[in-house]
Amino acid sequence: MKPHHHPDVATLMAYSAGALSSAFSAVVSAHLSVCHACRECLREMDAIGGQLLTQQEGIPLSSDAAERLLARLNEDGPAMPEPHDAPSRHDPDLLPTPLWPYFGRSYRELSWKWIGPGIHHIRAQGVPDHLMLLRVAPGRSLPMHTHGGSELTMILRGAYDDTLGHFAPGDVADLDNDTEHQPVTAPGVPCICVAATDAPLVFSGWLARMLQPMVRM
Repeated sequence: MKPHHHPDVATLMAYSAGALSSAFSAVVSAHLSVCHACRECLREMDAIGGQLLTQQEGIPLSSDAAERLLARLNEDGPAMPEPHDAPSRHDPDLLPTPLWPYFGRSYRELSWKWIGPGIHHIRAQGVPDHLMLLRVAPGRSLPMHTHGGSELTMILRGAYDDTLGHFAPGDVADLDNDTEHQPVTAPGVPCICVAATDAPLVFSGWLARMLQPMVRM
């Protein structure tokens, strides 16, 4: 898998700095698990961030305090997501590892909820912002919409096309409120993606706007 669409550099920088919410971090982590190029970019950002920290003045720590701090960072700090194409990850039924805490490990164990003709979703609970899995039947058009804030979507299975191009497994759409689009899923298999949003979508059609409070998108 070699993704062609990636998170914005600013999004990766925020991830490196620990400034993303858990919902957006989950999508970035899932992409990092399949994208060698972004993992390398993140390593460079982490190294630059580490150098900047060493140049800042601060209160000197005792040797004991420094050792405890390093131990805490090693224990709780975010680890680089494991590549999803590693031998232990070849099972096609497994979701990307970073999504397991929110949705479980297996595609076949997912409990989808109907929200419209050919459209189902699963919403993660207990996370800031909105994080959900979305499954859209092949050959379907989603309503034309813009975004009330930011949206980060990664394709897990299937594909879709919109004004921004063709999005296949591993690709990420990093969108803001300046983007208006209407994804159309490719024929063949359902399109499954994971999406994080920090504000409701803004639909153009009156029917989609009427149904929006019911589906909470």
